Amino acid sequence: MRDQAWAALRDRVLAVFRQPLDTPLPDPVFDELARAVFAWQCRYNEPFAAFCRNRGRTPATVAHWTDIPAVPTEAFKHVDLVVGRPADAAAVFRTSGTTLGGERRGTHYVLDLSLYEGALLPVFAGYVLPDGARPLLLSLMPRPAELPDSSLAHMISTVIDRLGAPGSGWHATVAGGIDHHSLAAALRAATERGQPVCLLGTSLAFVHWLDGLEARGEKFALPSGSRLMDTGGYKGRNRTIESTEMLARYRALLGIGPEWCVNEYGMTELCSQLYDAQLRDTVLGRASAGRRKLPAPWLRTRVVDPETLAPLPPGREGLLQHFDLANLGSVVAVQTEDVGVQIGGGFRLLGRVLGAAPRGCSIAVDDLLRAAGRTPGGHA
Repeated sequence: MRDQAWAALRDRVLAVFRQPLDTPLPDPVFDELARAVFAWQCRYNEPFAAFCRNRGRTPATVAHWTDIPAVPTEAFKHVDLVVGRPADAAAVFRTSGTTLGGERRGTHYVLDLSLYEGALLPVFAGYVLPDGARPLLLSLMPRPAELPDSSLAHMISTVIDRLGAPGSGWHATVAGGIDHHSLAAALRAATERGQPVCLLGTSLAFVHWLDGLEARGEKFALPSGSRLMDTGGYKGRNRTIESTEMLARYRALLGIGPEWCVNEYGMTELCSQLYDAQLRDTVLGRASAGRRKLPAPWLRTRVVDPETLAPLPPGREGLLQHFDLANLGSVVAVQTEDVGVQIGGGFRLLGRVLGAAPRGCSIAVDDLLRAAGRTPGGHA
């Protein structure tokens, strides 16, 4: 449902995106806006509203943003969690991978791309390009035309178009994978010009590309100021590589030191992303608390108990729960199956839950499906 009231609320959220990254939004400000977003979603997103009512949470009873029930990511596979109609979405992003038994992939309907891109650009610039550089952005991902429902492909396309130097572009296709020849030619040309590059791709894409470099006995000494952004982990079907090993390979094969390697944390169900703070710490000359993800001012992340979903104190490992104002068109609170620990004003990502979903998440999914008149495993 989009009208003048929607536009006013959207503009309030967009204004927060102009908040300096290192200036936390005061909790009363975040709280008021988060509850306004929650009230809007309860009015026009009926599955979410029913889920909240069944838990005794309504705009009248939620006194603080921490009381807003978080929707498990699994629910995005079963229910259309959108404010209004799915047909009104400006973009439809789906989780990667195959499905079993006819179960659909998790689906996030993004009503307004100004929210997605407004949240993306300042954080990418702040954590991947904190020195104000405008390097050559080279993607190890296929173009969005080949992956129209990939939020990562859309994200990379946006930063290439808005933040990349002339000549930035794509060096992979769905059919052919990474184009080793065109990518190598682009890197050699940039090295000859002394032009810094920024490589973008999934962690596993980097694994396969570096394997190819090693097999051919090829390496690069990329210009000073070059960097890379990888996303996800290094666990494939038959192989697991530790992040420390990958950082060593980046240095040995590309000439990119660990402080210039930024891991991104994003998910289909969120409009916001988070990045390692290591490069930003280095450029700003501040003491680093190690590799950790720092939320943007419009995002709050909590670590919760896997059984009860109750918040845990700093230092305790638990599941990550995100409250994202950029998710205005879907649900403001998302419960993940990612494991992390609070550290240095943010969190350190430790991996994903293996095997069955944690009990707290399973109960929440069942509650939402019953509220929406569905059964687990059913179709939206």
